[in-house]
Order: sequence, then C-alpha cells, then structure tokens
Amino acid sequence: MPIVAQSTETTDWVSRFADEVIEESERRAPGKPVVVASGLSPSGPIHLGNLREVMTPHLVADEVRRRGRQVRHLISWDDYDRYRKVPAGVAGVDETWAEHIGKPLTSVPAPKGSPYPNWAEHFKAAMVASLAELGVEFDGISQTAQYTSGVYREQVLHAMKHRQDIDAVLAQYRTKKAPAKKQQKPLDEAELEAAEGSGAAAEDDGSGSAGYFPYKPYCGNCEKDLTTVTSYDDATTELTYACTACGFSETVRLNEFNRGKLVWKVDWPMRWAYEGVVFEPSGVDHSSPGSSFQVGGQIVGIFGGKQPIGPMYAFVGISGMAKMSSSRGGVPTPADALKIMEPQLLRWLYARRRPNQSFKIAFDQEIQRLYDEWDKLDAKVADGSALPADIAAHARAVGTAAGDLPRTPRPLPYRTLASVADITAGHEDQALRILGELDPANPLGTLDEVRPRYDKAEAWINTQVPADQRTIVRDEPDAELLKSLDEPTSQSVRLLLDGLAEHWSLDGLTHLVYGVPKVQAGFAADATPKELPPEIKTAQRTFFALLYHLLVGRDTGPRLPTLLLAVGQERVRRLLGE
Repeated sequence: MPIVAQSTETTDWVSRFADEVIEESERRAPGKPVVVASGLSPSGPIHLGNLREVMTPHLVADEVRRRGRQVRHLISWDDYDRYRKVPAGVAGVDETWAEHIGKPLTSVPAPKGSPYPNWAEHFKAAMVASLAELGVEFDGISQTAQYTSGVYREQVLHAMKHRQDIDAVLAQYRTKKAPAKKQQKPLDEAELEAAEGSGAAAEDDGSGSAGYFPYKPYCGNCEKDLTTVTSYDDATTELTYACTACGFSETVRLNEFNRGKLVWKVDWPMRWAYEGVVFEPSGVDHSSPGSSFQVGGQIVGIFGGKQPIGPMYAFVGISGMAKMSSSRGGVPTPADALKIMEPQLLRWLYARRRPNQSFKIAFDQEIQRLYDEWDKLDAKVADGSALPADIAAHARAVGTAAGDLPRTPRPLPYRTLASVADITAGHEDQALRILGELDPANPLGTLDEVRPRYDKAEAWINTQVPADQRTIVRDEPDAELLKSLDEPTSQSVRLLLDGLAEHWSLDGLTHLVYGVPKVQAGFAADATPKELPPEIKTAQRTFFALLYHLLVGRDTGPRLPTLLLAVGQERVRRLLGE
C-alpha cells in the first residue's frame, strides 16, 4: 500500500511529505498542479478530530506553494451521503428529524432557526468560517452538485460496466477475518464518531440478492436510499430499482439519471482517479483489512488511476471537555477552539506533531501552559535560539505562503489576560487600567493592542471556567481573620503594604510578594533560591494563601501580582486592614 513512511526523527515532517508529494506528482502528471485532498461529511458538527483531515494536507500543500509550485487542495464535501442518524444535542433538532434518515444530507432541513437551506449547508458554513480564520486555502467540491449535475456520469457507467471486477476485489475481504492487532484507543469516547471520517466505513458495499451493483439510487418517491437495484442492462443502461421504505419502484436510464451515487468504497477511489489526487491522509479507521482506503487502492485501477500517498493520522483528544457546553453533544469544533485561542496556536498544535502522533487540545487550565510554551517558542525564534524543527513549526503556525495571519500587536501572557478578564468581569475600562499598570515604562494605550488575544482569554474565562472557580474580590475586609493574625504574620502584611507604592508594576509586585518572606527570615529580598533554605518556599506558600484569603476568600486565585494590580492599590490597602 503506497503510504508515506513516517519517520520518528524530530525534523520537519511537513517538508519530508512535500518532497515525496512533489516527486510523486511529477511522476504521475509532469508539469501539472499538485493535487492534495481532504474529505469532510457535514452530517453534524465538524469537530477538531476531523480538522486533522484538513490540516495535514493543508500544511503539505502550503509547503509546496512556498516552493513556488502550483497546488490544489480539494475539500470534498460529502453532502450527498445519506443522513444516518439524528445527532444528540444539536440545538433545534428533535426526534422528528428521524423521518429524514436515508435522504441525502442536502435534502434534510437545517436545524430550526438556521439561515441555511439544508442540513449540510448549515454544518458546512461553520467549518468554512473556521478554515478562513485559520488561513486554509482550498477548492470546495459539493458531491451533491457533482452527482446531480451528471459530472460523474461516465464514471458511474464505467463502474456499472465493470461491476464484476469491483465485486471480485470486495469479495477478497468479505469473508476474511481481520488479524488480531493492537488498535489505537481513542483519547475520548466521543471521538469514536470523529474517527468515523467521510463516507462511513461500514456502509453498504452494493451487494444484493439480484447481484452486485456499485450504484445506489435515491428513491424517486421518498428520497431515501433504502433502495435495491433489481436489474441493469449494459447496452441500454436501463436500471430498475425498488424502495424497501415506501414500496416505490421505477426503471430509469442511467445515462441520463442523476439521482443516486456510487457506494462509498467505489466512490472514493473513483474520485482519486477523476481528480488526479496525489496526497490524501486517512484516519485510523481506514487502516484495517477491507477498509475503504485499502480496498480503494485496488479499485482505483479500474478507473485508470492510482491511490494517493499519505499517512494514517492519529486521534486528536480534548483536555477539559467535561466543562464544555453539552448543547451540541460530542466533541468541540474548530469554531469552539477559535473562540478561546488564536489561529496561530491552533495551527501550531497540528503542525508540531507528526500525523501519526496523537495530541490534546486544551479547553481547561492547560491552555495557559500551552500559551506559555508558545510564547517561549516565539521568543526563541525571535532571538535565533530555536531548533530547526521548532522554527519550521512556528513558521507554519504564524502564516501561510500567502502571508502572515493577523496577530496580537502586544501578546501579553494569556494567563495574565485571563486573570484580568476574570477579575474585571467585562469592565473594559478597569481591564485597561490594570493592563496599563503592568509595565509603567511602556503603558498600554488601548485594549486593541492586546486583541484578539484578550478577547480569546475573556471567552475562555466566561465559557470554560466553572462559576465556583471564578475570582470574586471581597467587598469588605475579613475583620475576624485580620484580628486572629499573630505578630510575625501581621508584620508580613505590613511589609507588603509598605512596599506597594514603590513596587506598583507587574515585575515590582512579583519581586515584593516573593521577597517579603525572605526579608522576614533575615535574607535579602533579591536572594536567589540557591542562597535560601527550603523553608522559605513553605513560608512563601503560607504567605500567598493568607493574601488570597484576605483578598478573595480562597486558598488560591490568579497570580498574586496580577491580582494586586487588578484590585487596585487603595482597595488592597483597605482589604489588608490598613
């Protein structure tokens, strides 16, 4: 099977694939644009697992473009697939949608309240908008449009003429028992649906009591695909079918009939040949014997084409999915991720891992660590200290061959922005005041300087952080706690208050809050950890917990320097008993 070898080296995987794709394209179609492909089924929300189906060929196509070559990235919208089930939790959809099962996705009404004409267009639109934000350039192909306009007529007639050859390929696998093998376990149970991919691997392959027919009509009466072809004449192309759902039967001429499609295991390789696809990845669900990718590798020759090269890609997991709104059901979509993270970060998560490596996208506190990691990489790239593979992943994240994606002018730490958004609860004037005090030597003039990152951090706070973990600053001092403090503890609070005015900046307050326990223990405020006994760390933790209790009534909260700036000097003094 012509799968691109997946190296375990730490070099740039995208460049290696681009080398092989260009070489293969020149061998197959010299001088013509390189063709890479993805397939997406708008049968429901298109989630972050499916995004790998697009990002893998996108990154390779973009590298080919950077080398000055023409390339087409096709996205086949499998909107002529059957509507298989009513997805759980989709807003505006109830059990009455079950009556549409078996119809083409483009013949199913959109969820209630949608501005789109049908089910497929509704779910396609959200993905198209996300791909635009991510800088993904593609040529979209509606399979409804292709089939119903007769574009594939010759391919359909060819498949019917060679149905015995196709049946012989499929027969090799119908009775084969799959060998026992270790299967990759999905990172989340909900991702089983994401792994299904386009076309549904378990779909009817065209077998029937009247013989094998690789074409399935949609019923002329009820529009469903619960039909059985009962006869076909090669000379006249007359095809007779009966619908098991409504009992309707008719005879049509296939050379002028456009209401049906090839079964999935024939449809996919037909498209490879028709479009001249050189590179297309496939999910792990296509790796088993008899899978559509493996079978397609043999059937594509019947259409005069070759199977694309391309890797099997691994699952994409979600960290913090339990906190996601259950209004949609299933895993989050690219649009959900782009509400809380900049496109550069999301692109980087897909670019830095080889396709066969699984990874997680964070919706919980882990997003702050990911952003810290990204900002460190950004700094290393800027000062020339990053490793070559990291430089390549960074370049693929910040832009495409067409240019850089829009970015935040002053990318302040995400965790700082999230803390400020948390504390200010939507008051932009307060947020600007706090952020303006972070660096008094270079104050922030407007929130636009920290957008869109600030907006993403605010959205994360508002949608992903449970209410009981939000920060609510005390209205009044905790008089009982202040009265109970012993002399050394009261002295630590006094040392902090005495230094507030002089240290009122992010760096200054960081130095102050870490320095108070050092000074109390007889050390210099700027003493390094190597110069201090281990007890100082314990003293610092105790001091921090006290300040959190006095300010927000909890053991923990946002980073103390950010919290102090957010509360404001006057209110801090009042809450600390001055």
